[in-house]
Amino acid sequence: MNDNHARLSPALVETIAGLAAGTSSTLAVHPLDVIKTRLQIQRNTSTTPVNAFGILRALLKNDRPIQSLYRGLTPNLVGNASSWAIFFYFKSIIESQLLLFHNRVHPSAFITHDGSTTASRNELSPADYFLASGISGTLITLSTNPIWVLKTRMLSSDKGSEGAYESMWHGARQVFRNEGLRGFYRGAGISLLGNSHGAVQFAVYEPLKNVWRRYLAREEPERAEGQQLEKLGNTATLVISGSAKIVAGSVTYPYQVIRSRLQTYHSEARFGKGIRGVASKIWKEEGWRGFYRGLGTNIVRVLPATWVTFLVYENVRYYVPRLGEQR
Repeated sequence: MNDNHARLSPALVETIAGLAAGTSSTLAVHPLDVIKTRLQIQRNTSTTPVNAFGILRALLKNDRPIQSLYRGLTPNLVGNASSWAIFFYFKSIIESQLLLFHNRVHPSAFITHDGSTTASRNELSPADYFLASGISGTLITLSTNPIWVLKTRMLSSDKGSEGAYESMWHGARQVFRNEGLRGFYRGAGISLLGNSHGAVQFAVYEPLKNVWRRYLAREEPERAEGQQLEKLGNTATLVISGSAKIVAGSVTYPYQVIRSRLQTYHSEARFGKGIRGVASKIWKEEGWRGFYRGLGTNIVRVLPATWVTFLVYENVRYYVPRLGEQR
């Protein structure tokens, strides 16, 4: 830990940065999330194919288009903002513990070329980042799955339609009354499997950051002694975060389709029972393409969301400790 983080713990800084990042990205791309969710729950049994532009036109033709585009914003905002905040909090703690573990087991791994020692994040391996992100994601999934159930159902329906929830709190009451506590954990199993997405993403993102910083250290050795390398440049953040997201999204996207179908209204009657039932029905009715419904929209959605998230995250985690110092 450097002097800039002396007043605020690294975990608290990560929490603040995650909260700001999750809030900003959710507000920016929520309409695309509505479209993506509705694409994911469409079954390809109609002669007229449903696409993103068709769903967008239908939303805009609604009497209240802005409300339609931001349907379900409350659970999405609460879920994303809290998830990112808690995720980065636990990720920071777990990474610190991994560093301490490696330092005790292999102390020589923390000796630099000039003989000094370091406890820099750069010493963690991709496997360490994968493990830290996977554990953090599991904790988030177990604590926020009820929010995602409500969000999926609200995004997949128009306000005022039959059975649609009037608000997040109305939805929570309906789920508890009709389905009990188990209703809040629909799709939890597939979401736990989906933690591999975040684990893969950070197993790519963090090592790429380290590679970039080592490159800058070689190109500008006078800066390597200062604090400037702690903050990524905005261009580097866009490239690295986008690359990591594309890799993770391409590998793990099918679980999102299965999860959306598990969590939506009357899921068992419409899509099958459990992960195996839903997956079997998708394969039988739509083939392998069914597992990638909404992928194009998802790529369009996740890249801006990822860029906003990580630009805000990297800047907030860099400047918040310095604002504290100026007081």
